[in-house]
Amino acid sequence: MIHKNNKKNLSILSISIGNGGTERVISLLLKKMIEDYNVTLFLFYDIKKFDVPKEVNSIVLSKGKTLVKPFFFKLVELIQFTIIYKRLLKKSNIDFAISFLAFPNLINGFISIFNKKCTFIISERGFPSLNTTSRLSSLISKIFYPLLYNRCSKLFSNSIYINEDLKNNFGVTIPMSVIYNPLEIPASPIIPKFLLNDFRPFKIISVGAINTNKNHIMIINAIRKLSNEEISLSILGEGPLKNELKKDVIDMGLVDKIGFHGMIDDVGKYLIDHHCFVLSSFTEGFPNALLEALSFGLPCISTNCKSGPLEILNENVPVNIEIGEFVEVKFGILINTNDEIALSKALQFILDNPEKREYYSKMGLKRAKYFELNSIYQQFKSFIHS
Repeated sequence: MIHKNNKKNLSILSISIGNGGTERVISLLLKKMIEDYNVTLFLFYDIKKFDVPKEVNSIVLSKGKTLVKPFFFKLVELIQFTIIYKRLLKKSNIDFAISFLAFPNLINGFISIFNKKCTFIISERGFPSLNTTSRLSSLISKIFYPLLYNRCSKLFSNSIYINEDLKNNFGVTIPMSVIYNPLEIPASPIIPKFLLNDFRPFKIISVGAINTNKNHIMIINAIRKLSNEEISLSILGEGPLKNELKKDVIDMGLVDKIGFHGMIDDVGKYLIDHHCFVLSSFTEGFPNALLEALSFGLPCISTNCKSGPLEILNENVPVNIEIGEFVEVKFGILINTNDEIALSKALQFILDNPEKREYYSKMGLKRAKYFELNSIYQQFKSFIHS
């Protein structure tokens, strides 16, 4: 595509625009990037669950739509993607080539060896030391992160802890910055005073992939400890542990209290119909679900996992949380990871104290404004040109 304007040419390289938090961030940033750049979106696979502006030139590097493949086939595809992407990047005369997530970042690092006219920028979105799923993936990361990440001009992530981990454990030495995930503030959030009401049942919600890391069983066990209370739990998301958790719910006799609602396009419609949000993860990059819950005015309880919740709920001011207890912080409530006793106490606290529900609703709405899309995009744009 030939552009007849004075805008710089910018590209984004991503695996897909699927349902993940990273893809959501890309989709939001694209809305603003088209105002300042000629944007090309390179995707490994033709999967688009989020909106892509019509002004964006979208190029898919493969004909397939599946991400689940044996390692050998993924390796072959990676080589193919690199060859195609290298050629198209040069043909498109890209000034700024930005990539998100590990495999695209490694490709950008490799291509930077041959393309000296382009500024290569990479973005790490998860906590690297906790994201390696096997000895092989850990070995690959330890070898190729310092080798190829350091070929790029600079890096941005969504947490200071991610940058520290890259520096201390993976030998990444290029300039690094933190740009938090953006939000589109909802037009009609919960009115905090509404949460002063006596709700029957009191409705709790959790949003995220149903896998080991998200640790939904902790919330289910906490609900079981509060079985005498009129409460309910809605779990939004899909994942490999869904059927196992459904069986657990049946075995615990909690079918009338806990519902699984699958993958929902308009999560906001569910959030605004609940009274408390819970994030139960062992690890996060920077949890979009927690941000979105704050933006709708829901009181939030979260594990103090690496990384994200402490930065969101307490502006990264450290806290000491005893086992089995919760801590009230500036914009919500924090507990230790995998502590169902603490979660049950925190839920009971929110249930019994309507004035706290109102307070944390107000504070959540205030905190969400910091992550508003226009503000975050200006940080992103300044970082590109710095």
